Amino acid sequence: MTVIKNWTSAIALALFAGVATLPMPAVAVQPDEVLSDPALESRARDLSQDLRCLVCRNENIDESNADLARDLRVLVRERLVAGDSNDEVIDFVVERYGEYVLLRPTTTGANWMLWAAGPLMLLLALGVAAGYMRGRGRASAGGEQDLSDEEQARLNKILDE
Repeated sequence: MTVIKNWTSAIALALFAGVATLPMPAVAVQPDEVLSDPALESRARDLSQDLRCLVCRNENIDESNADLARDLRVLVRERLVAGDSNDEVIDFVVERYGEYVLLRPTTTGANWMLWAAGPLMLLLALGVAAGYMRGRGRASAGGEQDLSDEEQARLNKILDE
């Protein structure tokens, strides 16, 4: 009976340790920031997931502990309480901090070049590589010549020595 207890305890401990080590999303929202209206709070969280912390770079403001991220979270909640729609809140923040604040930039304006640069560079590299390989194929085919009888005799003499 004690063996069964030990096995069940070991399994329970292993399961607990496994669950405890799972990566959990970090949320930096302070209790004093949370809105009393659950619907508005849910909208604020959704908007916060799409806004970049300007201090932490590739971290959204919902997960960042930076003071500026806290200010942005408070600003988003203030705008929502004032009655702004999600798009109006995003437009306000972008107007104030620039388009860099968006974790997913738009594809309008000059940003289309950023979105298209990767595929265009890949196509350019493939074209350059194909041209290089084609040029090498032509050069090696025309560059080979047989040795003359005199050169062959001299080579044999060198190899014999």
